[in-house]
Amino acid sequence: VLGCNLVWLGINAYLFVQFYMNFLTERWFYTRVLLGDALSWARAPAACLNFNCMLILLPVCRNLLSFLRGSIQCCSRTAARQLDRNITFHKLVAYMIAFHTAVHIIAHLFNFEWFMGAQLYRNSSSLPFVLSQIGTGDNASYLNPIRTDQTNPTIVMFTTIAGLTGVVITLALILIITSSMEVIRRSYFEVFWYTHHLFIIFFIGLVFHGFGRIVRGQTATSLLENKPSQCKDQFESWGMNGTFCPKPEFAGNPPMTWKWVVGPMILYVCERLVRFYRSQQKVVITKVVMHPSKTLELQMKRKGFSMEVGQYVFMQCPCVSQLEWHPFTLTSAPEEDHFSVHIRIVGDWTQGLYEACGGDKNETQEAWKLPKMAIDGPFGTASEDVFGYEVVMLVGAGIGVTPFASVLKSVWYKHIQENQNVFTKKIYFYWLCPETQAFEWFADLLQSLEGQMTEKGMVDFLSYNIYLTRWKETEVTHLRHILVHHEAENDPITGLKQKTLYGKPNWDNEFTTIGTKHPEKKVGVFLCGPTQLADVLEKQCLSHSEAGVKFIFNKENF
Repeated sequence: VLGCNLVWLGINAYLFVQFYMNFLTERWFYTRVLLGDALSWARAPAACLNFNCMLILLPVCRNLLSFLRGSIQCCSRTAARQLDRNITFHKLVAYMIAFHTAVHIIAHLFNFEWFMGAQLYRNSSSLPFVLSQIGTGDNASYLNPIRTDQTNPTIVMFTTIAGLTGVVITLALILIITSSMEVIRRSYFEVFWYTHHLFIIFFIGLVFHGFGRIVRGQTATSLLENKPSQCKDQFESWGMNGTFCPKPEFAGNPPMTWKWVVGPMILYVCERLVRFYRSQQKVVITKVVMHPSKTLELQMKRKGFSMEVGQYVFMQCPCVSQLEWHPFTLTSAPEEDHFSVHIRIVGDWTQGLYEACGGDKNETQEAWKLPKMAIDGPFGTASEDVFGYEVVMLVGAGIGVTPFASVLKSVWYKHIQENQNVFTKKIYFYWLCPETQAFEWFADLLQSLEGQMTEKGMVDFLSYNIYLTRWKETEVTHLRHILVHHEAENDPITGLKQKTLYGKPNWDNEFTTIGTKHPEKKVGVFLCGPTQLADVLEKQCLSHSEAGVKFIFNKENF
């Protein structure tokens, strides 16, 4: 990841320096007389903006990434893992676009002031004024886009193609970035969803932004006749009889942005067409289960649907929203004849789906009354690699346990079918939950697995630890159920043989223990949970990858 980011930063640095230097050449000498260093400071970030706007759409082409992941996974698991960080890279590119946009705008604000100043300072002995008067008659080869002193930069900004499109794409970018902040995205997802689609206006404005050719340089033909090094001091006699220095001629560079972004734009259009085609395929809800913890389970079928463990789909329910698509991890196994998702009811969209499926009614919903669903996917995630490791750590936080439901179910089916091709020999499963209600829907699966493993004499294959993170053992030992907890054969909360633990895991101890038990092994560490936990586990993987054992961190990103 670091290597990819360094390459990306290196290309940005190269483009910035290269284009900064390009505008210090002789062709742009007279332009620099008017604008000074602000010329290079405007053009260098523009080149970086072209590069980053080329990249910004690629990480959100889900079908393209899924295809690439499947294609390169057999060759390089490390390269495939880089694709799992697509949203992180998308955000980094967005921040870079915001940074270069700010530099570009500030530089051009200075440029317009210098352009205006050159028109206002009406002195024929001043080279900036003389340059500003070129093209006054025919307007063909002007250098200064502000053609009169009877205006101001604000009017020019809203009456030129470059100025108007610049304002539009800047406003679109501000709205997109501010609505993408985590607090807004989590609390007001619809705001994030709708404003993000302003990217269409952003790209249209971006393509047309350069058509105004505001920044102009001396033409190649004019450079042969009027060399600035020889003619700059003779500007008062330019074009007069007996002089060797005709008036210089100027022209803007042809628009280049479209050449950078047309490829990704076509790819993204193809991506949306694929999504639309998939969304039109019929999806049948075969079973609806309302779990006590207000978690909705949907079991569905679609012709030709094929999945791998840990994958996810995007779901749309037209009767709730015609435009919104939300990602959900598949909790079914590839061996099952249906695919399923578990949805925690936490917002307006999930509440609407819950009600559409009859979650708020006491009677069973009839099949023909169930809502129509549209499915896009499935798409690959890091969990697809889980069976590529001999030793695996699965860490789920709250509803983040869903991808591991698919993994554990698949393990169960493989052993029932006595599949000899299972490379994985040991799974350590950690589930962190704030409250007891969150355990309810997943405990049945763990009980089934526990029973199956006991019957087949494989009790050592799966080790699991369940933590109630908002409780501490010292705070609840006085409660009667804690006494029962220690005395009963099965845990009173989950019904499992393994007792529920209280507080948070001591990750340092857990990694040390696993490293000691499995020397000379590669241990795959898979997390579906918050960023703070990801940071902790990634540091543990780095600090414990020594003495033969190597921990490889993977995080779900969608």
